[in-house]
Amino acid sequence: MQLIVQEEQSCISVSDIIFKKKFNTALVHQVVTAYLASARQGSRAQKNRSEVSGSGKKPWRQKGTGRARVGSIRSPIWRTGGVTFAAKPKSYTQKINKKMYRGALRSIFSKLIQQNRLFIFKNFSISQPKTKLLFDKLKSISLHEAYIIVNKVDDNLLLASRNLYKVCVHEVKSIDPVSLINFKNIIITIAAIKKIETILI
Repeated sequence: MQLIVQEEQSCISVSDIIFKKKFNTALVHQVVTAYLASARQGSRAQKNRSEVSGSGKKPWRQKGTGRARVGSIRSPIWRTGGVTFAAKPKSYTQKINKKMYRGALRSIFSKLIQQNRLFIFKNFSISQPKTKLLFDKLKSISLHEAYIIVNKVDDNLLLASRNLYKVCVHEVKSIDPVSLINFKNIIITIAAIKKIETILI
């Protein structure tokens, strides 16, 4: 499969296995759901009656006082007592096989090609870590929103992108399916494509 390289009068050959695959909606949905679930913190915690501070002594005798029987001041019924069904830290991680994850990424990249949302550059960099330089570079190719994928992050590019809305720079090893889907435009370098081919084939 041949893809056009931006700002160059040339094309690049890419693998059909990655960039010409039928979109698997169910697989992509499952992988994206698992990715978002794994990002949940799940760190909330409450104390039950065995964990709150207080004596374990029975406050008063069982009978004869006229008051309701009670066994502990740490009872959930009492103020400052424990929580009845106390929430505990929980992991929301869903297991996704490597084969499924790679298959979903192949489907997403193929769809990006079909929708003309993938822009390939021989090299995408700026001379100084200035937001205006990156903004002008994106403006010159009529893009205001972009997910930039490079083989190795350039400090100038990374620092310049941090102050731009909906512009993000990632290395190949850091890409994720949610960002690939959410960003309107994807900018990728030739070196990054070659590395992706070695990972996903």
